[in-house]
Amino acid sequence: MTRRENFVGSTIRLLLADVDGTLVTQDKILTDKAVDAVRRLGEAGIMFAVTSGRPPLGMSMLVEPLKLTTPIAAFNGGVMVNPDMSVIEQRVIPEDLVRPVAELNKSFGLDTWVYRGADWYIPDPNGAHVAREKWTVKFDPQIMTNGLDGLTKDVAKLVGVSDDFDAVAKASDAAHDKFGDHVSAARSQPYYLDVTHPDANKGAVAKYLSAKFSIPAEAIATIGDGANDVLMFAHSGLSIAMGNASLEVQHSARRVTTSNEDEGFANAVDRFILRAG
Repeated sequence: MTRRENFVGSTIRLLLADVDGTLVTQDKILTDKAVDAVRRLGEAGIMFAVTSGRPPLGMSMLVEPLKLTTPIAAFNGGVMVNPDMSVIEQRVIPEDLVRPVAELNKSFGLDTWVYRGADWYIPDPNGAHVAREKWTVKFDPQIMTNGLDGLTKDVAKLVGVSDDFDAVAKASDAAHDKFGDHVSAARSQPYYLDVTHPDANKGAVAKYLSAKFSIPAEAIATIGDGANDVLMFAHSGLSIAMGNASLEVQHSARRVTTSNEDEGFANAVDRFILRAG
């Protein structure tokens, strides 16, 4: 009997949620129903945590409405912070791989964004998705004036960006082939390729929280919509895919809820966690 089959009848003690495409709407809105769902989880004694490819500051707006008390996993786990944004620990990309990753991105026509400390660096202020990302994370990037000069140390995340979704997919495959286990490379959106430290992935976040709070994997629920959420699905007893996720992601999860435009997060909490409990 597999762990998924054995899940029935067990009790969820923690829910780990992705943010974009899951917890918030396409317009990056945290709905009242989502806030209320997290409140009711707390009342039921179930912990709640978030993980995202966003930088820490890009999740600070979630702390107050959700009354977050657990560590926040930014950069897909590359940086773990407390709700007050103080750093718990960080995992950075090996310095000698930063330029090769950027060169690989370029070979597929992708721009490369650099996240280092609290700063976000971009090559072109008018580039694809820059304006949208500024609105999402609520802070401005810095412009690379000399390429990657001086920016290869302590890099938490590199993002390959392009509206050519096929090129992003091919770059992801190429990154796996070229760098193997030396980095973690996964698409957080069809237009984003996130590259982080090999231990900075959402599966590692689930394992980190499991160890920190002494919660077995079988008592953890995970919910997400992206290809990079599948890794955390594998380290939880109950995995939930959003209705807006690809069929591949949905097939990787135990349950599927409605889309993030149709209160998929709140519906999942009610249907699969609280009601089931």
